Amino acid sequence: MSLPGRFAPPVWLRNRHLQSVLSSSGWRRRAGVRTLQRLQVRTTEYLLDAGDGVRLQGFHSTLQRTPRGLVLLLHGWEGSSESGYLLHTAATLLEAGFDVFRLNFRDHGDTHHLNVDPFHSCRLQEVLGAVRALVEAIPTQPLLAAGYSLGGNFALRLALRAPQAGIALRHAAAVCPVLDPAQVLVALETGLPLYHWYFMRKWRGSLRRKRALFPQRHDFDDAVLRLPMRALTAWMVGRYTDFPALADYLDGYTIGGERLAGLQVPVSILAAADDPVIPADGFSGLHLPASAHLEIAEHGGHCGFLDSIRAQGYAQRWIRDRLLAAVEIGQGASG
Repeated sequence: MSLPGRFAPPVWLRNRHLQSVLSSSGWRRRAGVRTLQRLQVRTTEYLLDAGDGVRLQGFHSTLQRTPRGLVLLLHGWEGSSESGYLLHTAATLLEAGFDVFRLNFRDHGDTHHLNVDPFHSCRLQEVLGAVRALVEAIPTQPLLAAGYSLGGNFALRLALRAPQAGIALRHAAAVCPVLDPAQVLVALETGLPLYHWYFMRKWRGSLRRKRALFPQRHDFDDAVLRLPMRALTAWMVGRYTDFPALADYLDGYTIGGERLAGLQVPVSILAAADDPVIPADGFSGLHLPASAHLEIAEHGGHCGFLDSIRAQGYAQRWIRDRLLAAVEIGQGASG
């Protein structure tokens, strides 16, 4: 089901770049930390065995009451479990009665030391392994998932693979998910240079940290790190993956077109028509089952959807409402 977006920010907050920048700002992250502190949330760190020697870190947060369910939260590329949008979403879900688990992808947050080889976006298998380990460690049911940007892409691929992976996932929600990585790469190369600079600064810092930890494995020099995004991605694909070329790697985590048509797990997708990173025309071309919910807002930028200066946002409330509805539907079906 496709619906027009209900997000309506004040006029002064409608600029897509302002929305995008504020969403990932340190100001918003600090506000999220304060919100969780005010709730007196109990948070426990976990190192999950994701299989094949891979370990992924995550944080379980609870208000120590019988929860409505457990929500797996997935951050975007070069974000982390401490990103502001994830902290605010966690707080909103906790207040709604859920427990929350914020997972760090490989080499995100303070986790570069946990695994020798670097992160790439086709490492879905280890996320599936981490979710299976999570369910064993914290058997709270139902299990739901939500993600932003690349985390939204992972959430939707998790929903697609969950049945055959033996994971009882009730619902997955995705905000501004990456649909076609090739189109996103073009958008970053041709759009406002700020975004290319932002992601490359963070990615290069991550790779330098990886090189310092495992110099025998990672002997690339600074000349390699100075390559632009497309060239550096192609270099990393050739060095650290089995994909024959960049195009094959990008296709490996594409979910546009008909890729999600076989979904058995219900999903909800929130997108913005003015997203400067994720081309909005990809959403109109999605082939989704009848159980899917797609909402495209006129404004929102990339993972922004802020409707006030208080750092609160429509996206976190949207996730809460979609997951609450999924729990209620499940309870009605079981009753």
